[in-house]
This record gives sequence, C-alpha cells and structure tokens, in this order.
Amino acid sequence: MYSKCPGQDTRKLRVELYKCPNCHAEVEIFSDETRVRCQKCGTVVFKERLPSCIEWCASARQCLGEERWKQIMGDDKPVSDKKPAEVVQK
Repeated sequence: MYSKCPGQDTRKLRVELYKCPNCHAEVEIFSDETRVRCQKCGTVVFKERLPSCIEWCASARQCLGEERWKQIMGDDKPVSDKKPAEVVQK
C-alpha cells in the first residue's frame, strides 16, 4: 500500500464550492475528496459522481489496500449511490 497516491500531486489541488442539500450552506470540497461533512448542520455532502482513478488505475488496489479497495468497488458502493450536492456557481 502506498502512503501517498502516485497520481495525485498535492500542489495541484483544486477546491470547488457545493451547496449542502440539507441547509444550503456553502461547503468546500477539494479535488482529492469525494465527500465532506457540512460544518453548519453535519450532513455529509457528496461531490458529483465522476470517474475515479480507483476505477481505472492499475495501482488502485495496491494504493488503497485490498480491504479499502473492496469496500469502495464492492457491490454495495455506498458513496456512488448517494445523491451528489449541487455545485455553487462562481
């Protein structure tokens, strides 16, 4: 398992603002995150579903570790089934 994703350079992180689906507060989600908790109401806010490196990268299993990889790629897929948050227009 890698301690850092070989495909992610933290110097190139981007941030986008999303609206919390519960309280409509603005929430920051960085490009290396898939979800964050709203600081105002505590609701988990999900980024829209985009192809993830986990789905196409040959090193994903080694990078994440077998247990985490199975959790994400398994039949239950808890993150991808959630409704994404609305992006705030800048």
